Amino acid sequence: MSTSLLIMGIGGQELIVIVVILLLLFGGKKIPELMRGLGKGVKEFKDGQKEDSPTEKKTEVEDNK
Repeated sequence: MSTSLLIMGIGGQELIVIVVILLLLFGGKKIPELMRGLGKGVKEFKDGQKEDSPTEKKTEVEDNK
């Protein structure tokens, strides 16, 4: 079991219940699309954080001098 799941207090049984609820709500065909969209969103968020990092701004200012 993953450490992050243990920290949040989610065990094996709770994880199974969550998966079953997701299957009932969205169906088997829709879940991969949702996960793909979620993955793209997380990737764009991380890329946005990298672009706005203080070290990049500092090097950009130094390059402009």
